[in-house]
Amino acid sequence: MYAKSLLCAAVSILCCLLFLPAFAQNRTITGKVTDGKDGSTLPGVSVTVKGTSVGTVTQVDGSFRLSVPPGSSTLVVSSVGYERQEINLGSRTAVNVSLKGTTGNLSDVVVIGYGTQRVKDATGSVASLGPKNFNKGVISSPEQLLQGRVSGVQVTPASGEPGAGVSINIRGASSVRSGNNPLYVVDGVPLDNGGTSGGLDAGAGTSSARNPLSFLNPADIENISVLKDASAAAIYGSRGANGVILITTRKGSKGQGIQFTANTSVSSPAKKYDLMNAADYVKYATAAGADPAVIDKKGNTDWQDVIFRTAVSQGYNLGYGDAGKSTTYRFNFGYDNQQGIVENSSLKRLTGRLNASQNLFGDRVRIDLNFTASNVKNRYAPISDNAGFEGSLIGAALLSNPTYPIKNPDGSYFNNSDANFRNAANMLEYINDRDNLNRYLTNLSGTWKVIKNLSYKVNFGYDNNTAKRETFMDARLIGYTGSQSIRNSPSIPQVTGNGRGIEQNLKLRSTIIEHTLTYDKKFGSHALNLLGGYSYQQFKNYSFNNLAYGQKDKTAQASSLDDFNTRPFAAFGDSSKYELQSYFGRANYTYKDKYFLTFTFRTDGSSKFGANNKYGYFPAGAFKWRVSDESWAPKKVFDDLSLRLNYGLTGNQEFPPYASLAVSQYQLNGSTTIISNASPTLKWETKTQYGVGLDFTIAGGRLSGTVDYFHNSLKNVLFLQVYAQPSASTQRWVNLPGNVINKGVDYSLNFQAIKGRKFNWEIAYNGTYTQNTIKNFGNRVIITGDINGQGLSGAYSQVIRDGYPLGSFYLPTWTGYDANGISTYANDGLSSIVGSALPKFTQGLTNNFTYGRWNASLFINASTGFVIYNNTANAYFLKGSLKNGRNVSYDAATSNENPLNSGSVSTRFLEKGDFVRISNANIGYTFPTGSVKGIRTLRLSVTGQNLALITGYKGLDPEVNTNKSRDNVPSRGIDYTAYPNARTFTLGINAGF
Repeated sequence: MYAKSLLCAAVSILCCLLFLPAFAQNRTITGKVTDGKDGSTLPGVSVTVKGTSVGTVTQVDGSFRLSVPPGSSTLVVSSVGYERQEINLGSRTAVNVSLKGTTGNLSDVVVIGYGTQRVKDATGSVASLGPKNFNKGVISSPEQLLQGRVSGVQVTPASGEPGAGVSINIRGASSVRSGNNPLYVVDGVPLDNGGTSGGLDAGAGTSSARNPLSFLNPADIENISVLKDASAAAIYGSRGANGVILITTRKGSKGQGIQFTANTSVSSPAKKYDLMNAADYVKYATAAGADPAVIDKKGNTDWQDVIFRTAVSQGYNLGYGDAGKSTTYRFNFGYDNQQGIVENSSLKRLTGRLNASQNLFGDRVRIDLNFTASNVKNRYAPISDNAGFEGSLIGAALLSNPTYPIKNPDGSYFNNSDANFRNAANMLEYINDRDNLNRYLTNLSGTWKVIKNLSYKVNFGYDNNTAKRETFMDARLIGYTGSQSIRNSPSIPQVTGNGRGIEQNLKLRSTIIEHTLTYDKKFGSHALNLLGGYSYQQFKNYSFNNLAYGQKDKTAQASSLDDFNTRPFAAFGDSSKYELQSYFGRANYTYKDKYFLTFTFRTDGSSKFGANNKYGYFPAGAFKWRVSDESWAPKKVFDDLSLRLNYGLTGNQEFPPYASLAVSQYQLNGSTTIISNASPTLKWETKTQYGVGLDFTIAGGRLSGTVDYFHNSLKNVLFLQVYAQPSASTQRWVNLPGNVINKGVDYSLNFQAIKGRKFNWEIAYNGTYTQNTIKNFGNRVIITGDINGQGLSGAYSQVIRDGYPLGSFYLPTWTGYDANGISTYANDGLSSIVGSALPKFTQGLTNNFTYGRWNASLFINASTGFVIYNNTANAYFLKGSLKNGRNVSYDAATSNENPLNSGSVSTRFLEKGDFVRISNANIGYTFPTGSVKGIRTLRLSVTGQNLALITGYKGLDPEVNTNKSRDNVPSRGIDYTAYPNARTFTLGINAGF
């Protein structure tokens, strides 16, 4: 026993003697790599020991850790798009490296599904934006950061309201009925895009839900990557058909310290309607046949001034970050108070974020935490998508007679019931509409380096979202005289004289757990990266609503449902639950850093589908050839030239849970209604995508760009079919025959026009051509695009039919007025396809300038080849309105129209939407702070948003998309009393301590 112990001790001593020299002479080098221009951290940078195969790449925060063998004293730091540096270590163990850029967008490191990748190695079409390329100024939600900046990505806000919903189409619109927006993934957690409540109809139409991403603080975002084609998005399978947007938040880094930003903004309406003043109104109304003794009330009110205001907004962010040997962390707290340019509209957001990571067991294990807590309080002006001719707030202001006073001599609000008048000032005082949203998003992951080239990661995400919206309408409101019914309830009496309170509650919960294995190995001229994983995500949604009427005290505004006498029925609402189970894998193979091959496969199972079709299968493949590395390539012309090919399938299951089942709904009169029949054979909506791309860099890196041709075809189109009565059910989910095809070209160019010691000028340009067509649809015609206004009940403007794009307008062609001022139409007034709301060409141009410590940027975007239906003009700007005591625009008043002419839906109100916009301009100065103790950086900036708009559209703004759906079939390109866009100027300060 003693001999055995002695032998073991001897062997241990011998091993120590053999290996001790290596341990004694090896040293660990740590550091961080940053962009020499703006100081931002650079992930994915190669750091190698010169003359050896030892190396690593920087993490997301730009940090690296490397064991340097004995006798080596030089590090080589390199990344495509930056000048290569060799660092002499000397006796140092910590090295910070600042790289100088040489090329444009090919230098970016993009976040892809379940990892990161350099653009130079990417086989799919991926775009990436960082803070230096984001839009500046007052930003309500992350989509506004990239609006117009990325080729192939069209961002259209529903309106200019703070936190308004946004429609995003990546390489065209595809889905006929279900969601068209991309999948959002925040720090690895795929989001449910619900979470806000639209306003219930309380006598002035319904209002759209706010943007569900407004809970994110834009100041927290480090990077936004857009996965545009199937080879990039297929890793998300069933939810990648509309593209994927990956949002990565800021991480801590060594010496980051305290960061503080503050900004104050002033906003005003960029444009108002050209309405007549009081004197001109009386003149033209009298000429139209009105009795001046009846219409002239001797007042002089600009009703647009009543509802619009100069808004003042503020934003503050305080962050602190640092990193040690094994710990990285960053805290950030943000507060935004954004006033809208319409009275009573605002968004207040309070956010807190913690991102942290901890290395354990000699860096074999890494724990990462991303946590966001957010409280958003919205205040809503009474603006709706589908109010009748009396109008919601904006409509009421447009039609109001300018000779009407706001108030009577006794201080009460002026009322003229004979004209179906709603007093806008009265609406602002006596409608109180607010919500309160709390959202907590958590992502906790652990990564274990099992062996040298193999790592295992487990990721847990939790998204908890609660929203409460309360709408109180005072009994003293003027003009709310209609009774209503909700879910076949007994009649609810009018608001005027009774008052009404509505409470909406929404709870959303989602959990995700994912397991992934990653194998990364280089051997000779070959490199292999393998990823395999399993994912399970569950979503639970629950809503309940209450309603009350009969205001107890009609001299005091209500603030609770308890302030009303009657609750006519019990709380009502719906709940749902659905699950996704997925298996996925990806293989990246590289040969000689010249040939790149990617294969991706994902299998998704969704509880939304029937038993025989629960699983969908989504493969994709891509190939990239770096032509410039071939011996015969013209190296004097191209610094980099690469060709990409891709093909793949992605899916879409963005439609309600239980769609494959028979669903009944409890009605408020005690009955139960079947709202959809079972559809057990319902299949996945699947998009087939293929394309070819070219990446290039020339002129010593001064000009770089990418060009992509894409072709997408959607089949098994999910659609909620409405059946004529007396069928057992009014509707049922089905798969429609046919294809929705998008094909086109998108491209981006980056050019360093001037590259000097003090002055630099960089130009970035992107453009997208898209052709959208529906094919193999048979004789089926689906109508949508409701049009509102007096005498327009049941009117619509758009159809979905074979051979035409989505968003096609189907209208009679208006040819002008006859000698009597009555409208005339071609082809006996028969309707035909007369244009589409989908732009054929979109583009964006950015100019960045630096001169010493000064920097400036100018961003211009444009869209052409689309039309807008001006439902506002159709509803309000008719000459006959003058005779009936309502105001109109000067164009309508001075036209040759007969006051008896009908305002039928036609091309009379269809206008070209083409525009060019100076969207964003920024100028800033960075102060020298070397002699100021405690202050590391200090920058002052001024930003202008929506500075100028060139368009022939007569409405306020052609970038608008009021929700005018019919039977939940989406509409596009319709403008109906939309909340106007603002012109905003922002003064900001950014300091580091």
